[in-house]
Amino acid sequence: MTLVLECLDDVAPGKSGATGDGDSHDRPPFTIRLFGYFARMASYSLNPSGVAQARKLIEAKQYVLNSDWGTVQPGAEAQNLFLKKHDWAEYAAWHLGLTDGANDETKARYAFVYGDFKRIHRTGLIACVYRAAEWRHKDVELAAHDLLQLLDKKAGIAT
Repeated sequence: MTLVLECLDDVAPGKSGATGDGDSHDRPPFTIRLFGYFARMASYSLNPSGVAQARKLIEAKQYVLNSDWGTVQPGAEAQNLFLKKHDWAEYAAWHLGLTDGANDETKARYAFVYGDFKRIHRTGLIACVYRAAEWRHKDVELAAHDLLQLLDKKAGIAT
């Protein structure tokens, strides 16, 4: 099976190249075509409580330097267990991004998780930097990058 994903954000609406005839230039930036359907990429705002908690965890040396993020990243079951024992504010603090337009106190609202609900993971921050950069969420990308640099310095990895 082949997955076709095409980013169609080369010309914003109203800019040179928009033809008005329904071509790809008439769609807003960050529109993707997947299996012949068009969908707008979600946008995210920086979550100040997530950045603050990540900094506190780094300063307290509550981090994991080497982990397989694909294995330790909290899945739906881990998230649900965490929410049974903690409130939404605590859940939110484990995420660097807030999904614009999503309702508060829903899992859809929070994005770019960086830890396992106990400690921050270096590989989690790397994943946040990569994914935010890939989809052009600049505020999240830069915050995750700054946190990664802080963690590396605190851990003695930085030169």
